[in-house]
Amino acid sequence: MAAASVVPVAYQQGLVPAAPDWLNKGDNAWQMISAALVGMQGMPGLVILYAGLVKKKWALNSAFMALYAFAAVMPCWVLWGYKMSFGHELLPFWGKAGLAVSQDYLIPQALLPSTHYKNITAAIQPLYPTATMVFFQYAFAAVTVILLAGAVLARMSIKAWMAFVPLWITFSYSVGAYSVWGGGFLFQWGIMDYSGGYVVHLASGTAGFTAAYWVGPRLKEDREEFPPNNLLLALTGAGILWMGWTGFNGGDPFAANVDSSLAVLNTHICAATSLLVWTCWDVIFFKKPSVIGAIQGMITGLVCITPGAGLVQGWAALVMGILSGSIPWYTMMCLSRQVPLLQKVDDTLGVFHTHAVAGTLGGALTGLFAHPDLSSMFLAVPNSKGAFYHGRGGVLFLKQLVGAMFIIGWNVLVTSIILLVIKVVIPLRMTEEELRVGDNAAHGEEAYALAGKGQREQSTEYSMKQNDAEKSTEYSMKQYGAEVEEP
Repeated sequence: MAAASVVPVAYQQGLVPAAPDWLNKGDNAWQMISAALVGMQGMPGLVILYAGLVKKKWALNSAFMALYAFAAVMPCWVLWGYKMSFGHELLPFWGKAGLAVSQDYLIPQALLPSTHYKNITAAIQPLYPTATMVFFQYAFAAVTVILLAGAVLARMSIKAWMAFVPLWITFSYSVGAYSVWGGGFLFQWGIMDYSGGYVVHLASGTAGFTAAYWVGPRLKEDREEFPPNNLLLALTGAGILWMGWTGFNGGDPFAANVDSSLAVLNTHICAATSLLVWTCWDVIFFKKPSVIGAIQGMITGLVCITPGAGLVQGWAALVMGILSGSIPWYTMMCLSRQVPLLQKVDDTLGVFHTHAVAGTLGGALTGLFAHPDLSSMFLAVPNSKGAFYHGRGGVLFLKQLVGAMFIIGWNVLVTSIILLVIKVVIPLRMTEEELRVGDNAAHGEEAYALAGKGQREQSTEYSMKQNDAEKSTEYSMKQYGAEVEEP
């Protein structure tokens, strides 16, 4: 005889139904899957992408910076960050901080209270619990700060990074998220960012470039020669990133609907096109297709389509792919060698080009190609359409550019302030000796154990100094005839 299941009294009385009338199980399932896909873009996607793209001595440190950020964002998000981004208005660009941890808040139907458009439309209220929305938006916040890290790899102090992540999420990311998505002044003004071209990519690219300026460049030898230590690992991370974008863009109608399907298809059209175009430019100018170039082209395509994924038609996604495989390629391969500021600032993985340039490009093209019928499926802002469809004489296109300028300006300002404050307490970069050594200096660990039977390599000056006492003891024991166990 099977044991009777224990059912809480509240559920027996019907006070807290597990499947309330407002719950759409299909929407809830898709939203949680989308959240998991976005989360996997950060962990393990970007963790192993960074680990493979950097020089061998920086593989572990680069992976750990991404791993730490992914974890550190979560407590910040549920304790204050979510409501600052999607809660009630404190300022036109910022929500009121508050907890998102109690069942009384997480179980009821999700509501973005500030997203009513000038009292003409109702606030956005998806058909699933707030807990689902909190997790979905957490994944975006975590990925954003991990993308930022790509600009400061191979020299930023890990302790400074540990302090930077919660501060940046609090004072920078939350402002962009509330202003564009949460019902802030850019939302009310009609700015269109379907899934984070501005909130995620333009913000991370701008903040990353700014952080790279303040942290300073890598060692000269690293800057001149920085071969990826494992391109196959990098390709694995890139593949997770690409497929994870299915949830990144497919989850942003907040429902499993026809617009979600279109957003997914457009995402992959643009990404594939951009990769192919970037590869063609590499072959034309450098005579060989580059694997790293293909990864960069894939990323710029994914970033470019993000602000308009469910707002543009398939042909527009193709055009956006051609442009995202060309313009960021030009800024990275040509302009960065001509503009003094781009030469001076050491952006390790080219985050400025792949995210800031591509994100701005995508936002501008959305202002041109956003179809009015598709916009009406998604946006709480009525009568939105791109300039290509006679959208108020190109006003939307200009608004998109102004919105980009706000995100750029805020991130430059706030990222600079945060780093200058941290610098008073913690050095922003490692010492010269630590920079020569890499992972072993930063963590006391190495990514690859290649000497002997899994031992660490002990060829560096730093490692030798760290083990001077042990070696001295061993030498003395041998001098006096004592047996010493060989490793």
